[in-house]
Amino acid sequence: MGHRQLTAADGFSFGAYEALPTGKPRGSVLIIQEIFGVNQHIRGVADGYAKAGYAALAPQIFDRAEPNVELGYTDQDEFQKGIKLAFQDLKMPQTLLDLQAAIDALSAYGRVGVVGYCFGGLLTWLSACDLNGVAAASAYYGGGTAREAHRAPKCPVIMHFGERDAHIPLSEVEAIRHAQPAVEVSVYPADHGFNCDERASYDAASASLAQQRTLAFFAKHL
Repeated sequence: MGHRQLTAADGFSFGAYEALPTGKPRGSVLIIQEIFGVNQHIRGVADGYAKAGYAALAPQIFDRAEPNVELGYTDQDEFQKGIKLAFQDLKMPQTLLDLQAAIDALSAYGRVGVVGYCFGGLLTWLSACDLNGVAAASAYYGGGTAREAHRAPKCPVIMHFGERDAHIPLSEVEAIRHAQPAVEVSVYPADHGFNCDERASYDAASASLAQQRTLAFFAKHL
C-alpha cells in the first residue's frame, strides 16, 4: 500500500496509489477516481481489491491540472472545484495517456480490469473502447456515457446505475442498453454515488450487489 510515480507517453509524471495483495496477484485492477481525486475513499476501494487478490492502482489523473488533489463530499466549494478540474481543466487525450500508462504498469501483474465511479465511470467506458490492454471493465454511474455509447468496446463491459440518479436519467440508461446490447447494464434502487460510504447517497445493499457482480465479472475475465 503506497504511493508510486507513473510516466505517460508524452513524458508527464504523475502520482498513483498502489495496493498489492499478499501473495501472487490473480490479476490487476485500475481504479478511476470520481471528481473528488484520489481521496481516502478511492484508496479504500483500492485496498478492497487488493484484499480480493488483485494488484490495484488508482492514478491521480488531476495531477496535470493540480497535484495531489483530495476533495471531500460535503463542501459545495470542493464539489465545484472537482467539476472544474474534471470537465474544464483536464484534456481528455492527456487523461487517456495517463490511464494507458497505469494500465501498462498494471500489466506486469497479469490481465487488467478497469473500474471507475462517476467521472471515472465515463473514463472506464472510454478506456474499454480506446485503450490497449484492458481485459474487462466495470463502470459505475458514468455521467455522459450515453453521448459516447456509439463507441465499440474492445473488451467485455458491465455498467451500474441508480434509478434515482438525477444526473443520469433512466432514458440515458435505456439509450446505452439500445446502443450496446452486449453490455450488461444493472440498475439499482439507489441514487448517484451509491457505492461511496462517505456520501449521503450511499446504499449498502446496492453497493454490495454491484461489488459482487464486479468481482464475479473480473474472476471470469481476469
